[in-house]
Amino acid sequence: MSIGTGPSTDTLRQTLEAQLRQHSEDLAALTAAGADPGGTGEDPDTIATRAAAARRAIEEINAALSRVTAGTYGRCERCRNPIPDARLEILPHARFCVPCQARAS
Repeated sequence: MSIGTGPSTDTLRQTLEAQLRQHSEDLAALTAAGADPGGTGEDPDTIATRAAAARRAIEEINAALSRVTAGTYGRCERCRNPIPDARLEILPHARFCVPCQARAS
């Protein structure tokens, strides 16, 4: 992927890896909290919802890292056009450009 004035693929990979570490740590803490929900003071449903969100984020980030390795990172999975740098900065695991994402929603 060629990125113009935006961040390099290496920078975005580092961002993805940092996010992966954070979500993995969050999931571990939520899993422990789910085993003893009274210990955190959180509602068990809230813990389960947050854990599910962390799992989804981990899946999305792992998929993005796979795209980096495959050389397809930064290209829309639908139209194959480049995803704008600004979108990747905000959402580094983005799979679609904004028009294709809008059509999918």
